[in-house]
Amino acid sequence: MSVSRRLPDAGATEALGRALAAALRAMPGGAVIALAGDLGAGKTTLARALIRELGHEGAVVSPTYTLVEPYTVAGRTIYHLDLYRLGDPGELDYLGIRDCDPGRDWLLVEWPERGAGYLPATDLEVRLDYDGRARRATLVGHGERGVRLLDGIGADSANS
Repeated sequence: MSVSRRLPDAGATEALGRALAAALRAMPGGAVIALAGDLGAGKTTLARALIRELGHEGAVVSPTYTLVEPYTVAGRTIYHLDLYRLGDPGELDYLGIRDCDPGRDWLLVEWPERGAGYLPATDLEVRLDYDGRARRATLVGHGERGVRLLDGIGADSANS
């Protein structure tokens, strides 16, 4: 199942992040969300809004250089990964990726293709592409959790 949504500005990207956070909060267990797209397409903007909406009150920094930033919210951990600078997928073992429990934790993974073979299965892929001066978000649900997330963000109203 997939849906597409036009995001005319950063505020719309943030609104999508907040809607996705609400869907995550309403669903039991964890989830793996892959954030794909070119540099500057809005992956970190979406992740930052999602993390704040889930309840993190401090700074939300881009994990561009650290590769992973964990946040604890309501007894769960949100792992925000940015794999752009990952030299080899095997490096994820050194970052403790095997300690992440996708059945309990939330994983937001920017540049997921760079961690192929080492990341848990993706539940929801969010692809952000340039659409003139705007962006287009294409969301693809994988498996039951992914479809439930799409339903939770109002997939019917997301088509445009």
